[in-house]
Amino acid sequence: MHVPDGFINAPVSAATGVVAAVAVAVSLRGARRELAGAGPVGAAAAERTAPLAGLVAAFIFAVQMLNFPVAAGTSGHLLGGALAAILVGPYTGVLCVSVVLLMQGVLFADGGLTALGVNITDMAIVTTVVAYALFRGLVKVLPRKRRSITVASFAAALLSVPAAAVAFTALYAVGGTADVPIGKVFTAMVGVHLLIGIGEAAITALTVGAVIAVRPDLVYGARGLTKPLELRTSPLAAPADEPAPEAAPAPVPAAPAPARRSVRRVWLAGLAAALVCAGGLSYYASANPDGLEKVAHDHGIDAKTEDHAAEDSPLADYGVKDITDPRLSGGLAGVIGVGATLAVGTGVFVVVRRRRSAATAERPDEGAGRPSESV
Repeated sequence: MHVPDGFINAPVSAATGVVAAVAVAVSLRGARRELAGAGPVGAAAAERTAPLAGLVAAFIFAVQMLNFPVAAGTSGHLLGGALAAILVGPYTGVLCVSVVLLMQGVLFADGGLTALGVNITDMAIVTTVVAYALFRGLVKVLPRKRRSITVASFAAALLSVPAAAVAFTALYAVGGTADVPIGKVFTAMVGVHLLIGIGEAAITALTVGAVIAVRPDLVYGARGLTKPLELRTSPLAAPADEPAPEAAPAPVPAAPAPARRSVRRVWLAGLAAALVCAGGLSYYASANPDGLEKVAHDHGIDAKTEDHAAEDSPLADYGVKDITDPRLSGGLAGVIGVGATLAVGTGVFVVVRRRRSAATAERPDEGAGRPSESV
């Protein structure tokens, strides 16, 4: 789905660049609330979410390197919008995928630089908005169980991929550089990306389900799944006008049980999974062209493809320049990509969260009068 330079003309590319910039700006404001615990999220949950946002971006980068076969001569890979939105929130999810696309375009010559607005609009905004809207709708009607979160994640991810294919077709209908019947483009793009959506749905559901199994409180889309504890007055309590009986000695409180998994252990496990995917499993990924590449080649969409501005990058095409061993070259490039995406993503989210925290500190009465959340 990474659109290269030359597929979409300059005016439409510029317009989508403006759309992407506005969406990123809005997402920065929304992510401040998601990462700082404003509203129903709660500051305690945000403390646990903020360190994971950069990891989610790095994980999406890694899993996108794992192309899987979907049809004769065609492969697909994760887009990640649904996964990011469900794990860390829709606004933060848009930023996660945008960071991935930026790193891929600048370092690995994957996705055109002039088409960056197209790719962010298509792969970050459309997938996240469509997936999270469907996810929230399903969660409201399904039973309040962990399994429902996994089922809703599967359905949301499944629909998000053909939605991105429809969005690309619409953009190509307006600004395509080759004279190709739009009906053929639509049929081919939606058809192959429905198949890719099955893989996207499986990866998303497995990942969300794995995190829910160990730390459901870390999944943004699962917050509120468990009812908070409530303190109730015993019916045996003495009336207010009667003296209370002598109280028994208070028992010594037991030490709180340790968390099933610490956030650090979950973070390390996620990082290890990303490194294994990018540094090892990527060598065995399908070498077939992905859905967009296949459709573009078969229908002539790629007739005016332009050379990538970063084609001479030392990491272009996910290999390290001057290393001849393909396994070592690709694995090292993947590890570098995971590290770079993790660093940039974490830096962005730390700055976003600190700005929100600083703004809240300047207005200490912002939450006055609001009841505190139960934990």
